[in-house]
Amino acid sequence: MIPAWTPTGHTPTPGSLAGLVVADFSRVLAGPYATQLMADLGATVIKVESPLGDETRGWAPPERDGVSTYYLGVNRNKWGVVLDFNDEADRVLALELAARADVVIENFRPGALVKFGLDYDSVSAANPGVVYASISGFGSAEGAALPGYDLVVQAASGLMSLTGPEDGPAYRSGVSTFDIMTGMQATIGILAALNHRTNTGEGQHVEVNLLSTALSAMANHTSTFVAAGQVPFRMGNAHPSLFPYEPLPASDGEIVIVAATDAQFVKLVRAIGRPGLADDPRFARTEDRNRNRDELRPVLVEALAEHTRSEWFDLLTEAGVACGPINTIDGGVALAERLGLDPVITVGEGEKAVPMIRNPITFSRTPPRYDSPPPTLGEHDARIREWLSGPPPCPRGTNGKASHA
Repeated sequence: MIPAWTPTGHTPTPGSLAGLVVADFSRVLAGPYATQLMADLGATVIKVESPLGDETRGWAPPERDGVSTYYLGVNRNKWGVVLDFNDEADRVLALELAARADVVIENFRPGALVKFGLDYDSVSAANPGVVYASISGFGSAEGAALPGYDLVVQAASGLMSLTGPEDGPAYRSGVSTFDIMTGMQATIGILAALNHRTNTGEGQHVEVNLLSTALSAMANHTSTFVAAGQVPFRMGNAHPSLFPYEPLPASDGEIVIVAATDAQFVKLVRAIGRPGLADDPRFARTEDRNRNRDELRPVLVEALAEHTRSEWFDLLTEAGVACGPINTIDGGVALAERLGLDPVITVGEGEKAVPMIRNPITFSRTPPRYDSPPPTLGEHDARIREWLSGPPPCPRGTNGKASHA
């Protein structure tokens, strides 16, 4: 029996994951990002916080109306309750929530939930159909004790060795790349496990970690090492296998230009008024351009000096050449608006309304919902505690759905 909760005066929009209950014991970024994706798609996500709250509530500035924008960015459409696992009564409610949930997601240090009876083995004993997702930094084996921070994984995985000037220091990515990617991997794993449960009635334990996600995400670079035995290093904004595939200077600054195929290169050199370059044996094929980039670059730079970045963007786009300005975040949002992608949505109403970036997925039948802003700490305590203290839901059938015999 799924709790039929609705914010005052507002009816939730049904989505493709409607009917699923997610017990969210995660905090900070990877887990909350995963559960926000599921909440957008209709799942009932119950965000469980300690009395101190999710750490990101205090990660400010920047903030909006006194609330960290970090926290606001990954916690919409959720129901919030405070449960102190060290308090016996609260722990009983947490166990009841895990027993009623379709999905449990957590990112505690591996093994830390055993003492509370909230680990996978304990939860699945009471709820055999549960899909239980664990997120860690370095897995649950020898790396279990290592703290899982995105920056540490960017360093340890090798990403920082690929980022920054060729003759300068290694740089971190400007965003928490592997936290976000790990949240996506967790969501994929959860959805796959839910499909397995639909087919078999069996729940299972899904584990993802930041380091494994990082090695998978650096696909061509890690493949360079494991398949060819070569260790790639940073090349600034250059690509190891393609040219041009980087920022190049126009008359008033740089514009990113991509010619990843021979056909794209033909379009590029025609558009810049140097069509003969396509027939030059030094540049005719992708591998030729890659090997002879030091000879090709000054020729391209000379041609690009004839127009501004904005003029080249229009000319190259019309010619079918991939290119783009180097925007700041406001420019990126403005470009998405210009292209009709409607990047900004408003969540909530009145004084509680929060502008946010929309879910990136478009559905023809079950669009994402934007029903409620991120909850204040313990905002829905009374309602959730009342539900957990009431009669248990109907037992689930072999397909994972509630059976009402």
